[in-house]
Amino acid sequence: MNIFTRALLEIQETTLLAARALGRMFHHPSYTKETITQMDIIGVGSLTIVILTGFFTGGVLTLQTFPTLKYYGAQDQTGRLVALSLVRELGPVLTALMVTGRVGSAISAELGSMSVSQQIDAMRALGTDPVRKLVAPRLIALLVTLPLLTVIADVVGIGGGWAVAIGLYNQSSMTYLTAVRDGITADDIIGGAIKPIVFGLIIATVACRQGLKTEGGTVGVGRSTTTAVVMASILVIIADFFLAKALQVILGLPS
Repeated sequence: MNIFTRALLEIQETTLLAARALGRMFHHPSYTKETITQMDIIGVGSLTIVILTGFFTGGVLTLQTFPTLKYYGAQDQTGRLVALSLVRELGPVLTALMVTGRVGSAISAELGSMSVSQQIDAMRALGTDPVRKLVAPRLIALLVTLPLLTVIADVVGIGGGWAVAIGLYNQSSMTYLTAVRDGITADDIIGGAIKPIVFGLIIATVACRQGLKTEGGTVGVGRSTTTAVVMASILVIIADFFLAKALQVILGLPS
């Protein structure tokens, strides 16, 4: 079986897993407790890394772009550039990549360990649906928490850009915040909210799929974890390109 056939089969299986998980979200039992636990692990547990990533991304954007904008006499638009870059692109993508590295690997390792120790087979023997109990709560948790984490990263990133602008370049706070306010539109916010929902779907399904198909003991768990992180990261970046183009057409954003 060549690499293209394997890739197509993997995409098919991952898509079917996502469809099954989404279809069983509202069926009983709903495993609400497990879903809330996963929200805590994914959302609250990722806050620190998301805040650090957002703050220093906004700071370095100001650090790198302010001198260039000043050369053209447009330094008062620094806040606009930082805000648009974060809300449209860097906030969703960097947050998704950070969550992929932290949460995607953990999901894959956890489900992989359950697979090789035959816990999932035992669940099936007892009449419990692994997709509903294991996959659906993680999928719901990512769909809910990743957009919220992205909003936090955007806000903190704008704050990081503000801190550098007034701290290193002596720009007035009002000038920066006015540029931020004037630069962001409702379409930008909508686009920035759609991306993390799609990214959350990708991360959850890829990580769960790799975990559930794990074979070969502890070596297989490590292999599945690595594959899940790499595959989800690549798919997030690829999906970002097509989402950006689709949002330009649908929302009428500048292209």
